[in-house]
Amino acid sequence: MSEGVLAQSISVLGRVPGVAFVLVALVAVFASMSPGFSTTPNLTNILVQSSILLLLALPMTFIIMTEGLDLSIGAVLTLGSVVLAAVALATGSLAVGFIAALAIGLAFGLLNGWLIAWLDIPPFVTTLGTLGIAQGLCLVITDGTSIVGLPSGLQFFYSGFFLGIPFPLVIAAIAYAVMHGILYHTRLGTYVPALGGNREALRHAGVNDRVVLAVIYGIGGLMAGIAALLLTSRISSAHPTAAIGMEFDAIAAVAVGGTQFERGEGWLLGTLLGVITIGVLRNGLNLLAMPSSIQVICVGLLVIVALFFDGMRKAHE
Repeated sequence: MSEGVLAQSISVLGRVPGVAFVLVALVAVFASMSPGFSTTPNLTNILVQSSILLLLALPMTFIIMTEGLDLSIGAVLTLGSVVLAAVALATGSLAVGFIAALAIGLAFGLLNGWLIAWLDIPPFVTTLGTLGIAQGLCLVITDGTSIVGLPSGLQFFYSGFFLGIPFPLVIAAIAYAVMHGILYHTRLGTYVPALGGNREALRHAGVNDRVVLAVIYGIGGLMAGIAALLLTSRISSAHPTAAIGMEFDAIAAVAVGGTQFERGEGWLLGTLLGVITIGVLRNGLNLLAMPSSIQVICVGLLVIVALFFDGMRKAHE
């Protein structure tokens, strides 16, 4: 009887993704090393700070499941923030600025999708190019300086509350619910893994895989536009390098969460755990006064460790 229970326990643990073990380990380590880590305000702060990354990592999951990649999403987020601030100052309307940010994000997403799907340019090359374009536009618009003097009401979107819940968490929860619904409960969602796993079968079924691919990259750009509102609200300004490098964290979160870069295998819950894990790691290192360079190294190590656990789990299946 005991052997059966042990075997069942091992089987259950074998289905737990590596990121879950890493997350528990990180929480335990930082809680023991920093008294302020496990406080309710700090844990809430981790979730709030992770909300922007989640908005990038969710569509990145879709993109990677198609065997694609979007290196431009951090730069597009920055450009969206710059455009939002510039338009809001010029028009006096945050709503118009937000619409402009959504439009610029969607435009870049669809541009990526068109270049990849219709011109057959590899995703790495395409999004590296649009990354450069977005960064250049940020510098042109801002002349390399921050855009300040934004309306005070902007701060609500990052610091405000809705029914007692921090507003960024409300946005993140809605985004996760929408993306979960798309991936698991719509026809478009069934096409996502097929693009990465068996694109020929999708074509034989009469589905225009190029349009689907463009839509997926368009969703990524649109989500970057939404994230621009939270980013601009967070720093109460717009800076031309504010989100440069966030694409690295987004890709890392997706990889840590167990999404494969081939065969169209991936899951959104794993991405959510990956985002929280990276948030915990960066927050804990900040409390320990570690420089940003060390944080980047640790995120890279995190990806390797989580994938190592997953590799061991799969080897025993």
